[in-house]
Amino acid sequence: MLRVKVAAGELPPVEERLPEEPLVVEPVEEIGEYGGTWHRVAIGPGDVGIINSRLTYEDLVRWSPDAKTVVPNVAKSYEVSEDAKTFTFHLRKGMKWSDGAPFTADDILFWYEDVLLNKDLNPVIPKWLTMGGKPVKVEKVDDYTVKFIFAEPYGLFLRMLAAPGGLEICRYPKHYMKQFHPRYAPIEKLEKMAKEEGYTYWYQLWGLKQDWRNPEHPWIWAWIVKKAPPSIPVICERNPYYYKVDPEGNQLPYIDKIRFEVVEDVEMLNMKVVAGEVDMQFRHTTWNNYPLFMANRDKGNYRVMKWKLARGCDALLILNLNNKDPVLRKIVETRKFRLALSLAINREEMNELVYLGMGVPRQATVIPECPYYEEEFAKAYAEYDPERANALLDEIGLKWDKDHKYRLRPDGKTLALTIEFAPVFGPWADAMSLVKEYWEAIGVKTSLKSESRPLFSQRGMAGEMDVGIWTMDRCFTPLVEPHYWLPTHGGTPPSSGLLYRDWYDTNGKKGEKPTGDILKLFELYDKAKSTRDKEERTRLAKEILRLNAENIWNIGSVGCLPHLGIVKNNFRNVPEEAISDWLQLTPGNTYPEQYFIKQR
Repeated sequence: MLRVKVAAGELPPVEERLPEEPLVVEPVEEIGEYGGTWHRVAIGPGDVGIINSRLTYEDLVRWSPDAKTVVPNVAKSYEVSEDAKTFTFHLRKGMKWSDGAPFTADDILFWYEDVLLNKDLNPVIPKWLTMGGKPVKVEKVDDYTVKFIFAEPYGLFLRMLAAPGGLEICRYPKHYMKQFHPRYAPIEKLEKMAKEEGYTYWYQLWGLKQDWRNPEHPWIWAWIVKKAPPSIPVICERNPYYYKVDPEGNQLPYIDKIRFEVVEDVEMLNMKVVAGEVDMQFRHTTWNNYPLFMANRDKGNYRVMKWKLARGCDALLILNLNNKDPVLRKIVETRKFRLALSLAINREEMNELVYLGMGVPRQATVIPECPYYEEEFAKAYAEYDPERANALLDEIGLKWDKDHKYRLRPDGKTLALTIEFAPVFGPWADAMSLVKEYWEAIGVKTSLKSESRPLFSQRGMAGEMDVGIWTMDRCFTPLVEPHYWLPTHGGTPPSSGLLYRDWYDTNGKKGEKPTGDILKLFELYDKAKSTRDKEERTRLAKEILRLNAENIWNIGSVGCLPHLGIVKNNFRNVPEEAISDWLQLTPGNTYPEQYFIKQR
């Protein structure tokens, strides 16, 4: 595809498009072939947005495929000061944006000075870019060298930088985006442009122009969106200036295009998979279709692959510790109540009935491959013991009603919990139907509420739920985004303690200061972020996990499931084994740019 453009004079030759020191990617199986279209399916237009993260992973540094180390990526190399306060990154001379403009330290400084520090665009600096309550300082050393400087030691920074948050740093081409920023363009002009687009403020226009759906925006991704929603199908094409090559010097990616068909729900997606209309996909391939996938392998000309999911639990029950109902909040904050809810769940039965016996009944903790794992964490209060559960509820004074059907709250009302979930990643409706049965057997009236992902996220962010269900990912590198080990304020996963998290994130300016073991969690995490000592970090992480196992703030069910993926037989260089997780931006950690379609 690109050779034709070079021959027609539409592109310079490849040697002029590559940086002086391109990143060499080792293929999984063999040197690939150019050409072809990668067919995928998305649930709704927004789902195509994984093109900006999971299908093309362009942080300064990145995780190795096994997720055990951080390696160079956009930056060709880096150094860390002895005190772990200063991180120096060396960029690739001659690297370019997808429109051919140079990618330099000025683009990093633009992100720092004009995006991160702009109050309209970022009212609050992300917590991962602060230490000691002070934001990072970024300095330009020369055109291809930048320094990140923190007020206190930050031993965890490289891991944080390799995670999803780090993607932001390399997404702002100064030469293009400055025309929409008031530092470089008259505010009157920007407001007029905003109104022409149906907006009021300049930063709304900024968001429109920065969006992945804007085909005029230059990127450094392997594939660039050329036909964006609302047009369907969505088409992405090879970036002619991509900075990676194979060992023979062939510019990546091999595949010419990615084509996203867009469907309304997960069932339609899986039917397309079975019909052989998908080339390679792990996203939204659901467990209930596993027998169907296997039965149709020959007909669909595909193989079923199983990657290691970094999910400690598929359907995690996230309790709202800051419930807006004061009576229910006090009950949920009572440790014995949480233990009773956990002991009431028959995880062995759930695994057999819902997960085809392919998972592991366990508590909410990291996967065994994680260096912080202890077997006792996975077994904590995970046995099925409804008799003990009832005894615990009796101990805390939750009496039965006169019909001995449900228990009563201290205010005389029926003790009731609503479990909310968005059916997007697992067989959660079936799993929660069982939980309803288990909890009602010990006198806790349980309602189930299935809702759209946007509504679920909205209610989770507002702290409106009693119990929210989400997949417990991030369980191989849990310190990077400790959503399940510290109280959170978010939509997906939903808030588990938004007042406590707001207190932590704002250094006490907002929210509510926690006490006891929850306060200790935050103190331990700050120490784990700071230290450069690997053994000390492991000790601190295990103490965080131990407190979670003792308190059961979140309740596990079944975990350690493989990640099912469908891969056409001629779609090659896809590894048989990989860690699959959001924090590793899977499949981005497997270098999709070296995938290829075998045509001979």
